[in-house]
Amino acid sequence: MTLIKSISGIRGTIGGATGDTLNPLDIVKFTTAYASFIRRGAKADGGKIIVGRDARISGEMVRGIVCSTLIGMGYDVVDIGLATTPTTELAVRMSGADGGIIITASHNPRQWNALKLLNSEGEFLTKEDGNEVLRIAEAEDFEYADVDRLGHYTADDTYNRKHVDSVLALDLVDEQAVRKAGFRVCVDAINSVGGIILPELFDRLGVEYTLLNGEPTGDFAHNPEPLEKNLGGIMSEMKSGHYDLGIVVDPDVDRLAFICEDGRMFGEEYTLVSVADYVLSHTPGNTVSNLSSTRALRDVTVAHGGVYTASAVGEVNVTTKMKEVGAVIGGEGNGGVIYPESHYGRDALVGIALFLSSLARKGCKVSELRASFPNYFIAKNRIDLTPTTDIKAILAKVKDMYKDEKVNDIDGVKIDFADKWVHLRASNTEPIIRVYSEAATMEEADELGKKLMQVVYDMQNK
Repeated sequence: MTLIKSISGIRGTIGGATGDTLNPLDIVKFTTAYASFIRRGAKADGGKIIVGRDARISGEMVRGIVCSTLIGMGYDVVDIGLATTPTTELAVRMSGADGGIIITASHNPRQWNALKLLNSEGEFLTKEDGNEVLRIAEAEDFEYADVDRLGHYTADDTYNRKHVDSVLALDLVDEQAVRKAGFRVCVDAINSVGGIILPELFDRLGVEYTLLNGEPTGDFAHNPEPLEKNLGGIMSEMKSGHYDLGIVVDPDVDRLAFICEDGRMFGEEYTLVSVADYVLSHTPGNTVSNLSSTRALRDVTVAHGGVYTASAVGEVNVTTKMKEVGAVIGGEGNGGVIYPESHYGRDALVGIALFLSSLARKGCKVSELRASFPNYFIAKNRIDLTPTTDIKAILAKVKDMYKDEKVNDIDGVKIDFADKWVHLRASNTEPIIRVYSEAATMEEADELGKKLMQVVYDMQNK
């Protein structure tokens, strides 16, 4: 089964039988449920919803269904076209819309697509609101607008520029220093919307760039998740010695990874760490990341006199915790930077601009900046679920095995040892169990993760 319904939206592979894959009937049903939910809190009769999409091959088909369904529900639709997830989030807030739908499956392969759902603040729905949308969808108690109350369609392609304007207006983005530094960067835009908006950002910052996989065809040149194993092309290009920095984004440009000038990975976990260090050096305060993120953020936060807090995995969980503790910077270890001075959403453009500002002010190489942070290694493993996998039983078994250690069970099970940790949880976006582990060496981290994986395999084979 490749249709996943969760509090964050609906995601699946395109085509196939209804209820099993992402197809027109399910798209209509879920969009209608979302519109029904938004209507309860709408500022006025009718209302307005923003729709943006990444460059996936199926995006145009899904966009047409989503927009028509919203119009049929009586909503005015503002279609901002090919746009990043953070651009769409900002468009909701900037336009005073009642909500937004982002058509993207983020880092999933080309055959996947999804609907990500936003509230009137341009932020992802809370767990409670997401569950209510799911309930409405299952009940199918829908009411569409009559002919005199149908919504209207408007296309507006100005929000990429508005997004870049907002990034450059941030106090800690030092446009002058970046321009003076004369950076040369190589960028992998994975044949999606990064190839549209990132050149505009670099042009405005005076950054010289080479764009790889820049055509927004949606026919991804490689696996779109920005992990080292998928980035051989840009890593080889970086080894030519022609660039100061390599930059990689995912298809909807909310995740960000850097590559050092010598072709070595900066480490996706250290995207947030490096940006947080820069922000904290100018704006002392607290930080938040999820349970599966590196301890290095905690170390950097404490060094700046702040308090670090861990949240459950998922952007809405991170942003909720950030608001609770008044965090000045936060995000996720997968390369997601959330900077409240801009908005409460992962934003690769914000991350790039802050990173370049930090690099320009410090006047160092990227590899030298990376060496200045505490060094940890994370092993990221996964286990495919079978129809009979009992996730609750697995988590209970692991929790019992390590009952004498520090255990956090707000999201799966995380065991925190004095010098390492391991986190096992079911994914929100794929039919898999993620097993992340961190230690002083990659060998030790991988060994710890595989020990937990064996527990899962043993229970699956019973």
